[in-house]
Amino acid sequence: MKIIHLISGGDTGGAKTHVLTLLQGLNRTDFAQLVCFRDGEFAQEAREMGIPTAIQAGNDLVKTVRALTERIREGGFQVIHCHGARANMVGALLKKRTGLPIVTTVHSDYRLDYMGRPLGRLTYGTINTVALRRFDYHIGVSDAMTELLIERGFRPDRIYTIYNGLTFDAQPTLTDRTAYLRSLGAQVEPDSVVVGIAARLNPVKDISTLIRGFARAHASCPRLRLVIAGEGQERQMLGKLAESLGVADQVCFAGWLGDMDSFYQALDINTLTSLSETFSYALTEGARYHLATVSSRVGGVPYLIDHESNGLLFTAGDDETLGRHLLRLAEDEALRRTMGERLFEKASSKFSLDRTIETQRQIYREILRRTLRTGRERDGAVICGAYGQENTGDDAILDAILTELREVDPDLPVTVLSRQPKRTRLSYRVPSVHTFDFLAWHRALRHSRLYISGGGSLIQDVTSTRSLLYYLHSIRAAHRLGNRVMMYGCGIGPVSRAVNRKRAARVLNKHVDAITLREPSSQEELRDMGVTVPQIHLAADPALILPPASPEVVDGWMTANGLALDGRYCCFIIRQWPGIRDKLPDILSAAAYAYERYGLTPVFLAIEQLHDPALARRLGEACQVPCHVVTDAMPHRVVIGLLGRMALLVSMRLHSLIFAAGQGVPMVGLVYDPKVSAFLRYIGQDLYIDLQALTPEVLQAMLDAAVARGENRAAMEAGLARLRALERVNTQTLERLLAQ
Repeated sequence: MKIIHLISGGDTGGAKTHVLTLLQGLNRTDFAQLVCFRDGEFAQEAREMGIPTAIQAGNDLVKTVRALTERIREGGFQVIHCHGARANMVGALLKKRTGLPIVTTVHSDYRLDYMGRPLGRLTYGTINTVALRRFDYHIGVSDAMTELLIERGFRPDRIYTIYNGLTFDAQPTLTDRTAYLRSLGAQVEPDSVVVGIAARLNPVKDISTLIRGFARAHASCPRLRLVIAGEGQERQMLGKLAESLGVADQVCFAGWLGDMDSFYQALDINTLTSLSETFSYALTEGARYHLATVSSRVGGVPYLIDHESNGLLFTAGDDETLGRHLLRLAEDEALRRTMGERLFEKASSKFSLDRTIETQRQIYREILRRTLRTGRERDGAVICGAYGQENTGDDAILDAILTELREVDPDLPVTVLSRQPKRTRLSYRVPSVHTFDFLAWHRALRHSRLYISGGGSLIQDVTSTRSLLYYLHSIRAAHRLGNRVMMYGCGIGPVSRAVNRKRAARVLNKHVDAITLREPSSQEELRDMGVTVPQIHLAADPALILPPASPEVVDGWMTANGLALDGRYCCFIIRQWPGIRDKLPDILSAAAYAYERYGLTPVFLAIEQLHDPALARRLGEACQVPCHVVTDAMPHRVVIGLLGRMALLVSMRLHSLIFAAGQGVPMVGLVYDPKVSAFLRYIGQDLYIDLQALTPEVLQAMLDAAVARGENRAAMEAGLARLRALERVNTQTLERLLAQ
């Protein structure tokens, strides 16, 4: 590949490091030309690193654009990559002249770049804001930056994320830590626990919160010391603050340091207290040295630090929580070591320089592939379902469908209809329009070639006839506007009213190409309704294929909710339903039985945030044995991972049973709706009981049977393999329709 990079040439700090190390790495296998708009330290350092560097100086914009157009055409470049406001302005002008795809890396919030400079903000800031809207693709230097761009209306499927990478090779070992720290002016002893930060001493870094938090921790742990590497406008104020808090002798202002390797090796705890960040090099630098880390929860930080697993987070400005975190780490060397090792493992695997370079190559390849699709009359898919209603099961269905679509065609444009389109855009990085914005989704259907009515039980009139009519209308509209139509891994029914059954059969027969079903009872319902024209395939719920969140992320959620990582648990997921209050004593009796008979601590888990938390708390308050109540809103992959840690699940919610089945967890179903028993029968599970027939004796007997089955791992793995093979029918049907 041949890529031309445009930059002003006056950049410093993280942006400079990112661009130069990236181009140096890209030039190992490809050709990445750097063009600076002025000569100087940046360009000189690029030359010394072996990066092909050219200078395009001068203030004549027309001349600059003409010269670059000629260079691009003669050089055979395939992509124009811009960095910064001036390059963005030039790149936007080059777009039409060259016909090449243009991409920009957004290194900071462009609305804040000229803060304190009103004239610059009015001129350069405005020009940059307009230019950014003309780019084909954008790259954020953290997930937080990517989300910021999405929130401001940039197309989510045209934004990529790339993190500043580092080399995690072993560094020279500091031979005498105490002597080194004393050389900086720190009053340390060999047994001191040293907290450190490397940052400019300006308001956005909020070092005052660090000093206050440190003073709180030091009051209980006199061995603590703080070393601050950096200079800035707040130096005198911070010194006076340390003095007023009585920790002036324990706080060392080391100034700017040239040898940062020795600095990080001398620390026990690395910190970041910024009020705003995209993604901090200081954290990955500390991760190189396996340092336990405490950071404010800002910008891209939570994408590196999983709270309670590989580090500790606090709300920016909250010195009280910061102090507690510092004290906890100061008093627990084993915890410091464990968190430091976990942070190193994550940073070295996900934020290495090699990973950054390879990610950038993949972005270029995708841009070039997508450029070949430009000009197609129809392309893409529209997905409709019960999305954007904060339901874990529906979120999982959408996640699974998008995962399988990208497996079939990674560059396929996708639009999702959602009750909360903004939330859907942020969560899944796809364009989304409101479920009832008929003009918007009809416009999307005119350009797409596949419509997916996705997952769940959409064709039913139990909720209301109106919802059934909506989904039937959307199917009819999609087909009439020229789309293939697929109903994806869905449940059918019950459709009770005779008029609705006839209406549904007529629409499905006339306007649907293929239907995949998640259980045989739905197949029977379609047959009884007279639906025979579409291809109908028995498959499984698409959520079965979703992997859990990473172990360290699940560890963090468990620890944050008081669950021991080596604990043995029986999870109860109970939903509000008519008659449920009369059955709570029976459920509590089963919870006590699981604890006393098998040593399984009950966990009352809420996975639907609108109705479940109050009931989970009520169960926890009434439980007569030790238990846990978990009501935090969790991403569905975290829920899957958490259920995978359970020894047993007792649940009313269908998708919790589907998640548990995907993780091979023994389960007992409490049936409030035929879809629950239909799914359990389909996967070969007979441990379920109708809610109205529930008694303590029956539920306890089912717990005994589930525990016994859990010990037969071979049989469970065989059943899981069968389920996943059935789920592949969804993808195979999708492939056929896209091929047509």
